[in-house]
Amino acid sequence: MSASDFYDRLPVFEGFAGIVDPSRYRPLPPSWWVGMTDVVGSTSAIALGRYKAVNTAGASAIAAVSNALGHQRFPFVFGGDGASFAVSGEDAPLAREALAATMTWSHEELELALRAAIVPVAAIEAAGLRVAVARYAPSPNVSYAMFAGGGIAWSERAMKAGEYGVEPAPPGARPDLNGLSCRWSNFPATRGTMLSLLVAPIGGREDQAFRTLVQSLIEEIDESGEAVRPMPAETPATTWPPPGLDLEVSAQRRIGESLPRARLRVRLRAYLAHLLFKFGRKIGNFDPRRYLAETVENSDFRKYDDNLRMTIDCTTALADRLQATLERARANGIANFGMHRQSSALMTCVVPNPSRSDHIHFIDGAAGGYALAARAMKAL
Repeated sequence: MSASDFYDRLPVFEGFAGIVDPSRYRPLPPSWWVGMTDVVGSTSAIALGRYKAVNTAGASAIAAVSNALGHQRFPFVFGGDGASFAVSGEDAPLAREALAATMTWSHEELELALRAAIVPVAAIEAAGLRVAVARYAPSPNVSYAMFAGGGIAWSERAMKAGEYGVEPAPPGARPDLNGLSCRWSNFPATRGTMLSLLVAPIGGREDQAFRTLVQSLIEEIDESGEAVRPMPAETPATTWPPPGLDLEVSAQRRIGESLPRARLRVRLRAYLAHLLFKFGRKIGNFDPRRYLAETVENSDFRKYDDNLRMTIDCTTALADRLQATLERARANGIANFGMHRQSSALMTCVVPNPSRSDHIHFIDGAAGGYALAARAMKAL
């Protein structure tokens, strides 16, 4: 397997329980690099009700790197207030440039400090860890990367310690954030609570006991009949004006374009999309009914990046049982965990071409989600 097409050649698997199967994963080539971001002070922003902006900043690096690489496939994971990804050595300079511009944009447009790092895989391996990648397909339209091996968690710690940091681009720099949008209303919990959950192996290394725990959690959730995906199949068309429109203006504003002109341009485009959804009208290759169905199927509400990470609409009884199981696992030295219960979920989208079926949609809890679950995990 050559280094440049490593990710394209990975086999794709179905069935989320497959994330605990080590045979699904392949180590990144030593010439690759791991990139990551997180919002500094996200807890304060959440307290001010700005978690949709935090999610937008978290997803922005994925959109920026994807556009910089010409939409070629690369592994990434959205983490709520940040993201992790990997690129080949040839693509690392483009990814670094995209991250630098995204940091400046986040500071100037969203008033959120975005921290970023890009770490050589060779350094991760020198620390005795690795980054192994698998491709999980929640639908026939998309696949999402899963990371294992402890290297992502190690890289995050290194970033927060000030290592391998990316410097922001000069003032006024802007990444290409084409396709980044946040027009959907929040999805209210229908079963009792919207649960955001993080589970990590104690010591940072997965062992058989941890894999067995993760397998049992997934089976409990899937077989209970007490949990559903946050975005229901009967999701209605978008409302007008859509929430997050100002965030989309910030993302799509062109260099040198005045704010009123950008706002008008984005609002007109969003209103046309709203009318198409409202009346179910096709235009060209865009079919709003098909797009809605694909959005549900493509939504990324559970994943693995050295942590089991999921946001589910579930009963409070199921949430209580999961918490009890995880408290026992923590007491037995198997896993650490954090969970956050809230009343709804939100979605952030990266849709470079709405006529295609490979649009991607990141789900998180609407009132702190993964960020507050991570804080709870640290506090345990």
